[in-house]
Amino acid sequence: MTTTTLAVLVPLLPFLGAAAGLLLGRTAPGYVRPLAVLPTLTSLVLAVLVAVDQGGDQPVNAATELTPTGSVPIELALHIDGFAALVAVLVGLVASCVQIYSTGYLREDPRYPSYAALVSLFTSAMLLVVYSGDLMVLLVGWEIMGICSYFLVGHYWETPEARAASLKAFLVTKLGDVPFLIGLFALATDAGSFRITKILGTVASGGLDHPTLIALLLLAGVAGKSAQFPLHTWLPDAMAGPTPVSALIHAATMVAAGVYFVARLLPVFEASQAAMVVLAAMAAVTMLGSGLAALAQDDIKRVLAYSTIGQLGYMTGALAVADRGAAVFHLLSHGAFKALLFLAAGVIIHAAGTNSLAAMSRMRNLRDRVPDAYWTMTVALLALAAIPPFSGFFSKESVLGAAEHVSTGHTEHAPGAAGWIVLLAALLTALLTAAYAMRLWLLAFRGHGAEAPDHGRQPLTMTLVLWVLAVPSLAFGGFAYGTLPDWFDGQDLAPTLTTSVLGTGMALVGGIVTYAAWRHTSALAARVPLGAVAAHPEGDAGLVEAEAIASHAPAYGDVASAPDPADPGRLLLGPLHRHAAVGFHLDAVYTTLFVRPVQAGASLVRFLDREVVDTYVRAAGTLPRWLGIAVRRAQTGNVQTYVSALLAGTVVLAVAAVLVATGA
Repeated sequence: MTTTTLAVLVPLLPFLGAAAGLLLGRTAPGYVRPLAVLPTLTSLVLAVLVAVDQGGDQPVNAATELTPTGSVPIELALHIDGFAALVAVLVGLVASCVQIYSTGYLREDPRYPSYAALVSLFTSAMLLVVYSGDLMVLLVGWEIMGICSYFLVGHYWETPEARAASLKAFLVTKLGDVPFLIGLFALATDAGSFRITKILGTVASGGLDHPTLIALLLLAGVAGKSAQFPLHTWLPDAMAGPTPVSALIHAATMVAAGVYFVARLLPVFEASQAAMVVLAAMAAVTMLGSGLAALAQDDIKRVLAYSTIGQLGYMTGALAVADRGAAVFHLLSHGAFKALLFLAAGVIIHAAGTNSLAAMSRMRNLRDRVPDAYWTMTVALLALAAIPPFSGFFSKESVLGAAEHVSTGHTEHAPGAAGWIVLLAALLTALLTAAYAMRLWLLAFRGHGAEAPDHGRQPLTMTLVLWVLAVPSLAFGGFAYGTLPDWFDGQDLAPTLTTSVLGTGMALVGGIVTYAAWRHTSALAARVPLGAVAAHPEGDAGLVEAEAIASHAPAYGDVASAPDPADPGRLLLGPLHRHAAVGFHLDAVYTTLFVRPVQAGASLVRFLDREVVDTYVRAAGTLPRWLGIAVRRAQTGNVQTYVSALLAGTVVLAVAAVLVATGA
């Protein structure tokens, strides 16, 4: 088969698997798991074959007109370059691991057939986005992912948290999609086509009339889909869904789509220096804010969610300095270790037996109970913290190197201000990332919480997937930075000495300081039992500090249900902790600025509808009703009354006729 045929089958097979799974889910449940796993695995194999055929050479292009529109045509088009070929392999790998993992994680779930079908559809939509050469076809996959995320995040719809999270994810991403759609239309109008190749040709020839407006409109959709400030608030709440769904959304679909979109159309954004500075500022705020918020979270999945937001900030930062090679390199590296982190967290939750024990403050003695999760999560956290030689080090250093290159004025594609913004924010974020990674590892595997009941060993399908993903988390970066430039327009991805020393140094400082803070708070917690803190309001400095760390302990009935007093995040953040724990109150701000005014407007409309419009409607019906009552009362059933009325009427008509004749 030709490369084009193979590429068409890559998104088509998961789609067919989803359709078959929905049709046979009730009538033939035994086929559900094979239909979930085999099409996705086959799609992965085909994606690898497409990548081998493409080989980093000239892009593979194919197109056929979908339907005449009378103006800008819409085409079924493929555009597969090195970026698309490798990202498709990542999507296939993570989706296959998630499907295999889910057969064990959700083996007792009665809604598994619909879940598996939606995961397959999600995968198909992302692959469509990756391979599409036409923006309207790309938009189809973009919106299908939004619908799938709504249903998958709300999988446990019995809980109010899942229902609220699914609705919030849908509304926030749609808020960004409205200007995104307008931007697509404006871009196609300027270029005369939705074809990506033609749009890039128009940009190269300077044919865009409104580059800044178009770029900012498109960035709104990217911010919503890739959870960047200020439209990132949906992603931490989306942790109410099943953990494998979180792995899929965070590692290879949905949030990766926005970064990939900007990478594919980067010349459009480069055409506006203002847009590049806005992108850099958005990345900087996202990185720093998410790092601080992650350091204050207790739920292990919310820590990873804020971590994803921050790592996506690194990718958008690389794009802001016009280095899409570094951005996609980190996208590939991050996809492997972030999927591993979520799936390992799922093993921990599965061992505890309930999602409610995802709180790290309640974890204890997990190293011996889940050794596979312990070792593989350790590898993934080292990759996240960018410690050499793990994969995250090479990809993150490529971002730092690109920012440093632009900050010294060595490029014409991005302003120097963008380089400085991204470089400084990325270095500070490296410190924060290592700090919350170390905190997660300490609290999850060396915590002082109550020991949860042992729910037995995890299925082999769950633990095996962890080791599969541990391989690229450990080795991908060192292997890739020397080979990927051939796939990424020849861009150099090798770490530079300056940024490598600075980035690694910041990471080591963050990890060491967090460990020291944990040792300090652990010693205080050992000296002062949690329940006794309130009984010692005065005393030496150690007692006062321990009381500050565990100031809310009396609200809990026992130590098992109270937060870990040895949490180093409280000590490191100090008074900032309570603000960072709730995402710096952005949800409250949005409620004040948007939700309440909309609700007030809705109340006003309802009042006007009931008290004004309905009043006129009721009045219009009242007059006929009164006339009907009057006529009904005249119907007495007495014949003499009817004859008398007839005679009276005849007399009236006769008199009227005489008067008329006389007047004539």
